[in-house]
Amino acid sequence: MWFFYALIPCLLIDGVVVLPAPQNLSVQSTNMKHLLMWSPVIVPGEIIYYFVEYQGEYESLYMSHIWIPSSWCSPTECPECDITDDITATVPYKLRVRATLGSQTSAWSTLQHPFNRNSTTLTPPVMEVTKDGFYLVIKLEDLGPQFEFLVAYWRREPGAKEHVKVVRSRGIPVHLETMEPGAAYCVKVRTFVKAIGRHSPFSQAECVKVQGETLPLALALFAFVGFMLILVVVPLSIWKMGRLLRNSCCPVVVLPDTLKITNSPQKLISCRREEVEACATAVLSSEEPFRAWL
Repeated sequence: MWFFYALIPCLLIDGVVVLPAPQNLSVQSTNMKHLLMWSPVIVPGEIIYYFVEYQGEYESLYMSHIWIPSSWCSPTECPECDITDDITATVPYKLRVRATLGSQTSAWSTLQHPFNRNSTTLTPPVMEVTKDGFYLVIKLEDLGPQFEFLVAYWRREPGAKEHVKVVRSRGIPVHLETMEPGAAYCVKVRTFVKAIGRHSPFSQAECVKVQGETLPLALALFAFVGFMLILVVVPLSIWKMGRLLRNSCCPVVVLPDTLKITNSPQKLISCRREEVEACATAVLSSEEPFRAWL
C-alpha cells in the first residue's frame, strides 16, 4: 500500500496540491565532465520543468549564501544537467533542484554531499597508433583544454629505454619518432589535469611494426634512374638553351663563296691594282691599229 502512495505525483497538504521534489540527486563526473542527475517527477500527461542552482565556496562565504542558477539547466525538461561550465574552481559546490508545473513549485532537493571536481574519474584517452612510412604517429582523443597527455613509447626489445613526450594538441596526429626497419614500437598514454593535480592510469600499450626492407627494389631502381636522368638532361638542357639564345640574339650569316675574302686585304688591293694596269695596257694596245688606219 505504501508503494501505491509513493507513485502519486502530487501530495495533498491542507487541501492544497503540492508538487513533490526531485529525489536521488547524484553527480557523475568523468574526465572533468560533470553531470547532475535525479529521479524524475512524473505527472501523467504533463511536462515537468526543473530548475538547477549551485553555490560555491565564494558564494557561501562572501555573497551571503546566494544561489546561482545553472547556465544550461534553468529550466530544463530532462532529469539531468551538465554542470561542467558551472564548476569553475576546485572547491566544494552545493547543488539543488526543484520541479515546476504551471504555478506549482516543489521544494528544493539538495545534493547530500557537496561536489568537488577533484573527485572526477580520470580515464586514459582513446588513442590511434599508426605508421606513416617510417614515422611513428599517434592521434589522441580531444578531452578538452584542461588536459595534457603523457605519451610513453619505446622500441619493443629487451632493455629498451622508454621515452616520454608531453602532447597538448588534441585530435591532431603527432609524430613521435622515426622508426628503424624491421623493428616494432609500442605506445601507451595517460592524461594529466593541472587544475586538480591528478593523472589517469596508463592505457594498454599498442604496438606497430615496420617492414624489414628499407626500400623496395623497384623504388630504389626508379630513384637511381631518375637521378641519372637528372644528371644528363639538366646540363644538356642548359647547353641547348644557351645555343638557342645565342642564335636568336646574334645569328650567324652564311656568305656565298664569291663574297668570301680568302686573302689578306693588302694583298687583295695589290692584286686588284695589277689587274687594272694590265687591263689599261691591253686597251691601249688595241687602239694603236685604229690610230694607224686613220
